[in-house]
Amino acid sequence: MNTELTGIIVTFIITVLLAFPLGKYIAKVFSGEKTFLDFMKPVEHLIYRICGINPAQEMSWKQFLKAMLTINMLWLVYAFFMFLYQAHLPLNPDGNPNMTADLSFNTAISFVVNCDLQHYSGESGATYLTQLFVITFLQFVSAATGIACLVALFNGLKEKTTNNLGNFWSIFTKTITRILLPLCIVVAILLAFNGSPASYDGKDTIVTMQGDTVQVSRGPAAGMIAIKHLGTNGGGWFGANSAHPLENPNYFTNMLEVIGQVLIPMAMLFALGFYIKRKKFAYVIFGVMTMGILCLLIPTVISEIHGNPEIAKMGIAQATGAMEGKEVRFGPAASGYWSILTTVISTGSVNSMHDSSMPVSGLMQMLGMLVNGFYGGCGVGFLNYFIYIIIAVFISGLMVGRTPEFMGHKVEAREVKIAALVTLLSAFIVKGGAALATYYFVNHGNADWAVKPNAWLNNPGYHGFSEILYEFTSGNANNGSGFEGLGDNNIFWNVSTGFAMIFGRFLPIIGPVAIIGLMANKKYVPESAGTLKVDSLTFGMMTFAVIIIITALSYFPPLVLGPIAEYFSIH
Repeated sequence: MNTELTGIIVTFIITVLLAFPLGKYIAKVFSGEKTFLDFMKPVEHLIYRICGINPAQEMSWKQFLKAMLTINMLWLVYAFFMFLYQAHLPLNPDGNPNMTADLSFNTAISFVVNCDLQHYSGESGATYLTQLFVITFLQFVSAATGIACLVALFNGLKEKTTNNLGNFWSIFTKTITRILLPLCIVVAILLAFNGSPASYDGKDTIVTMQGDTVQVSRGPAAGMIAIKHLGTNGGGWFGANSAHPLENPNYFTNMLEVIGQVLIPMAMLFALGFYIKRKKFAYVIFGVMTMGILCLLIPTVISEIHGNPEIAKMGIAQATGAMEGKEVRFGPAASGYWSILTTVISTGSVNSMHDSSMPVSGLMQMLGMLVNGFYGGCGVGFLNYFIYIIIAVFISGLMVGRTPEFMGHKVEAREVKIAALVTLLSAFIVKGGAALATYYFVNHGNADWAVKPNAWLNNPGYHGFSEILYEFTSGNANNGSGFEGLGDNNIFWNVSTGFAMIFGRFLPIIGPVAIIGLMANKKYVPESAGTLKVDSLTFGMMTFAVIIIITALSYFPPLVLGPIAEYFSIH
């Protein structure tokens, strides 16, 4: 077990050591400084010319959001019809069928919004064509969308007074050509050399050690696995995701994949400090986020290592910890580490089944998604955290009796209202969706699906409610993981979580970009003796307290009905 804990510590240290120089590089890319990937400029200019884009055009926050939302709508329509008719298109060696209309609706939204919630099994629900030219494509562009919106926020913080948040198309294109694509090539090669398939062959017939003949799906998975983690997407080529031996063959690839999903979100924090020339501010944020992750990680690892007390009551020793739903290649400690990182990062990929996690672990996973601001997804992590900053600045201003200011710009009623609205609507999506699903289940029963189409809850009671709550929490946080005891491929879940994903994605993007656009357009106020120091430990702790209070007030009641009640029921 000491070796497993050492593996966790080494993995985190390597992530930090890689994220720091990557953050410096990212800051140079968006500052227009010279980098070793400048040879991509001709490719970028060709894209601009073909698409009729002027990369030098300035954009206000409204123009920036308009460009972002319109292109995302186009991708949504494209993805919907591709899934709907995939059986009639090429690159389908396994003969997988079309998706139903409601499943196409859910899946298209899921990948457009960087959630990658999968109500289908990867190898049997999608074809090679849709896996590559829809899903993998969307994993690139959705990650680039989030990063572009964060860079817009960086631009608003960098200038004293401006109406220009940068050109969406230019930032978006550079994100793919200079950051995502090069990193994915490296990770995909490492995965392929470690056993992840990268060919277009169909299913292979093998004979197991028990003598059974089985069909094993394959396909060009390595590239998709690389961007699913680096882009904090999370959707699996295979239904078992990164618990599948072809998607995550060994402990090295396990480390590689978990580092990959944390790398860019962490690097964006360091990039913030270099880009706006406030490194101390970035370090404070990094410290707060890391402290928050440790508060979730430590109880999870302890819980998974100690195992289920109900089994211990039977006199059965659990020398290896809670191994139900875990891969023996990784063990409970590494699985617990992954489960927290994948939920706080909003990746949602899994190397173990979260539905089998101990109640404390399930609680920590949900809290990571409910906060949705500790590192977070590509770009959107800090956008979510920025909402907490605005609320913390507002409360601090009230405490000292002066107009709140943040980096030389007054935080007034409009900005606070937007921040409050984003926070309240997120809570409404999670709790309202869970309440609606619970009402539907209670009033329609849980009859057999063949007789009555509403049999989707296999675990009534505390854990059953946790499965419902987790599904909407995951959809709202653009995470995509799930407690898979829930049968979710039906009209109710496909439609309800589809809308939860749309609002959960774009509200936390529109709100912060609008706030920074309004603030950056105001007259710059020079710092004085009474100015709140946002790069201080005091402000960092204030923000952390705001995160805890908001999350507790918003979500404590449903958490009590789910994972907390389940914990006490077995203790």
